[in-house]
Amino acid sequence: MSAPLHVRTLEPGAQPGEQIAGDLVSWLEQARRTLELALYDVRIPGPAGDRVADALREATGRGVRVRIVVHDPEAGHGRSSTKPSSRPELLEATGADVRLVDGDGELMHHKFAIRDEEALWTGSANWTLDSWTHQENVIATLAAPALARSYRRVFEELWQRRHVDGTADFETQAVRVGDALVRPWFCPGRGRELAHHLAARIERARRRVRIASPVITSAPVLAALADVLHDGRPGATGIVDATQTAQALEQWRRNDLVRWKAPVLERVLEGLAFAGKPSRPWQPGHPNEVMHAKVTVCDDVVFLGSYNLSRSGEQNAENVLEIEDRALADRLAGWIDELRERYGSRPA
Repeated sequence: MSAPLHVRTLEPGAQPGEQIAGDLVSWLEQARRTLELALYDVRIPGPAGDRVADALREATGRGVRVRIVVHDPEAGHGRSSTKPSSRPELLEATGADVRLVDGDGELMHHKFAIRDEEALWTGSANWTLDSWTHQENVIATLAAPALARSYRRVFEELWQRRHVDGTADFETQAVRVGDALVRPWFCPGRGRELAHHLAARIERARRRVRIASPVITSAPVLAALADVLHDGRPGATGIVDATQTAQALEQWRRNDLVRWKAPVLERVLEGLAFAGKPSRPWQPGHPNEVMHAKVTVCDDVVFLGSYNLSRSGEQNAENVLEIEDRALADRLAGWIDELRERYGSRPA
């Protein structure tokens, strides 16, 4: 993982949790001054978690300032189908400074870490064994001080305010990272702008659109996909989590204000031949098996991060990387096609 930009895909049963923990520990061990972690859910029992905890403890022991913001597990989990299982007292036991963030129904949904104000660890994977071993996810690591500064600005806002609302309302710029051009996006401050920007990218794509998202409930994105279907453009498809999508459709049908979205989503998913992972509904004490990746490929541009293609995602604290890189787009589009072939079931 020494390249300026490294993107890794995770699949159920394809990698042991200890392997991801080892990669994370190696990344944390390089810290010399600061570590800033913004994490929605942290729960790594057993030897893998012991290794991560030891790495944080050793970092504070050698003088690294370690700060962690985590979604307050007692503040509720908004529209999420799963409740975070973080135990802040265990994080504090590593010597880190820990602050809980509330959202009044919205989520502090980030999964990023900043090292020495110059390197990033981010993506869709929570710091949990389920995320590493039972779900589809994407992890990105970058060596990019300019990007790290943007992420650190978001971190500082959450650290000071201890609240999601009003954070991340600033403009960002694309920077060169190796062969890729990378721009960060943050919600809630630029959530609506991100949704419309992503929708415009989908509408402008001429060769391919590939989407992996637990749900697709964002009105701008739905409208863009409906236009693609109406125009008969080839090369647009993807995968959702069938269980969570069915739950969203059921909620819409009971709400007069958004009932119109249900037939649009059903027509888009069917017409564009989306697949759906039939995950088991989450219950405490059972593995969380949701299709959890959040990736959109539009021609040679990739969007990846913590943001579901949903209205609630625009209002949560989220982060996305927009990456212009043909090789990466080829690889992730191919990965999404492999997931579609594997599950191949109805999307809802």
